[in-house]
Amino acid sequence: MHNVWIIARREFQHYFVSPLAYAVGIFLYLVLGIVFAGNILNGMLTGQISPDARDVLGTMVYLLLFTTPFLTMRLIAEEAGSGTLELLMTAPLRDWQLVLGKWLGAMGFLVLLLALSWLYPIVLHRMTSPGIDQGLLVSAYLGVLLMTGAIVAIGVMISSVFRNSLAAGFTTLAVIVGLWVIGLLATGLGGTSEVVRTLSFVGHLDSAFQGVIDLADVVYYLSMTVFGLFVASHLVESRRWR
Repeated sequence: MHNVWIIARREFQHYFVSPLAYAVGIFLYLVLGIVFAGNILNGMLTGQISPDARDVLGTMVYLLLFTTPFLTMRLIAEEAGSGTLELLMTAPLRDWQLVLGKWLGAMGFLVLLLALSWLYPIVLHRMTSPGIDQGLLVSAYLGVLLMTGAIVAIGVMISSVFRNSLAAGFTTLAVIVGLWVIGLLATGLGGTSEVVRTLSFVGHLDSAFQGVIDLADVVYYLSMTVFGLFVASHLVESRRWR
């Protein structure tokens, strides 16, 4: 696992010198700040502030859907485009170690962004009485974390296909949005809606946002994560024979 941590640390540190990562972070917290301020202002005008941070966290979910693909697009595509992937393949490094390290590095940065967003629930908890239901909040964050892990895994998988980072980013975005839209379409499909809903990317957060950790939802996100990393490792391995 030593090689995995080296790759993960390298990728995590790269985000702190990446203008794109700063741009994504600023965009996320600018939008979240506006939504949070709007909710507080509306609560003050109506005379009651709702102790529910899920409004802000729900916004975070959709922001992650549209921004995470651009944080993962360069993970392997940039290495392939610059020729450094071939150098990594000559090192005593297994393909799955490279893929897992890339995933962990990106996840580390996104976990940091999620952790910082906890500031909003803390402020809301102090402004309301009796405060926020902490169990429900933890459940919602856990669901978002699982979803994020799956998005990053899909991003790594698609990044391993391309040599151009932008192509990888927009393809990942199309796949993620497609999985989200499936859930929206499920409501109009009658008897088949339940089958289609099982593929919905955001729909599996419903239970977590109600304070319930559903094993089926956990299995869905973990399966997506494992599938993405498994395919990515085989795609990287296939490059050895090109």
